[in-house]
Amino acid sequence: MIEWFNLHGGRIILVVILGSIIYFVFQKTIPRFIRRTVRMRMKSKPEVEMQKRSRTISNVITSTIGILIGIVVLFTILSEVGINITPALASLGILGLAVSFGAQSLIKDLINGIFILVENQYGVGDVIRVGDIAGLVEEVNLRRTILRDLDGAVHYIPNNEIGIVTNLTKEYSRVNMNITVAYREDLDKVIKVINRVCRDMANEKDWKDKIIKLPQVLRVNNLGESGIEIKIVGDTLPLAQWDIMGELRKRIKKEFDKENIEIPFPHMTVYFVDRPDSKTRDLKN
Repeated sequence: MIEWFNLHGGRIILVVILGSIIYFVFQKTIPRFIRRTVRMRMKSKPEVEMQKRSRTISNVITSTIGILIGIVVLFTILSEVGINITPALASLGILGLAVSFGAQSLIKDLINGIFILVENQYGVGDVIRVGDIAGLVEEVNLRRTILRDLDGAVHYIPNNEIGIVTNLTKEYSRVNMNITVAYREDLDKVIKVINRVCRDMANEKDWKDKIIKLPQVLRVNNLGESGIEIKIVGDTLPLAQWDIMGELRKRIKKEFDKENIEIPFPHMTVYFVDRPDSKTRDLKN
């Protein structure tokens, strides 16, 4: 045993150490190389987009290289132990042939994953909607996409099941909200108040860096049953639209209270009609 370890143990330890060092080097150098390459190719894109793109590609490449290094180290160790790896390699080829016939969904996952990365459909940090599922992209690889929704639930979606995908945070996001006021209100006054609130908020240091295009009234959007809907739109940094819309709603409500502008709520008026013959009809029936 000691003789075997003296003969093979050092080589096995050396292979493991070399594999770890090579993986560590790739893990450190690949993200830097990817960041430089992405910056050169996406000069006109926002910084956030470049960071998401770099992180997504780096994760896929480093994980793939890690798997390949692990396989090489494993076969090298098996060879040192005395196991003939030639049949194993032949079996691996047969296994690959079987996979090509029996695991077509896996192949579809890999192909669709490649298209997702090449076309930059989405990346880590984006908020996307796939079918009925919407959430933050936590991981993308060639086989699957992992989303976490607002409830904290994690969804594992095979890439071959991703058909139509909606990216809610691609390059920029949009404020798109409706405010309803009563029919008796002066619309010109209402529009001025809303635009003033949006402008004051966009000038504050906590918000101005998140706003790309000033939110403002776009149009009178609808004459509803209970009031008049006014549409507000504007552009923001990715992921900032929900915070900005929430803050705008709060500020507009406070300003409407000061200006005595009514925000209506649905209501129903019920009329009771006393018909003299109703009791007689009920008795006959």
